[in-house]
Amino acid sequence: MAANSRPQRFLAGPQPPHKFEDRLMANTASAKKAVRKIERRTEVNRARRSRMRTFVRKVEEAIASGDASAAAAALQSAVPEMMRAAQKGVVHKNTASRKVSRLSARVKALGGK
Repeated sequence: MAANSRPQRFLAGPQPPHKFEDRLMANTASAKKAVRKIERRTEVNRARRSRMRTFVRKVEEAIASGDASAAAAALQSAVPEMMRAAQKGVVHKNTASRKVSRLSARVKALGGK
C-alpha cells in the first residue's frame, strides 16, 4: 500500500487548534455559554499543568546534573506550584503528593535537604 493512499487529513501537518464550539452541537443558549466557559477553563488548566510540569522538569534536571543545592532550591519552588495545581483541580491531590514525595526522596538521596 502506498504512503499517499491514506486520507488527506492524516497527511497534513499539525492542525490549528479548534474551538469547542466547532466540535460540539450545543443547541440552547445555556449550553453554548457552558461550552464557552469550558473552553476558557481548559486554556487556564492547560497553562497551569504546563507550568507545573516545567517546575518538575527543573527539579529533575538539577537531580540529573548532580547539584544537590540546585535540586533542593528547585524542589522548594516546585512544591507550592504542584500543590496549587492540586488545589485548583488540575491534578489530583494524591498525584501531587506522590510526585512531591518521590522528588523529595531523590533530592534527599543526592545529599541536599
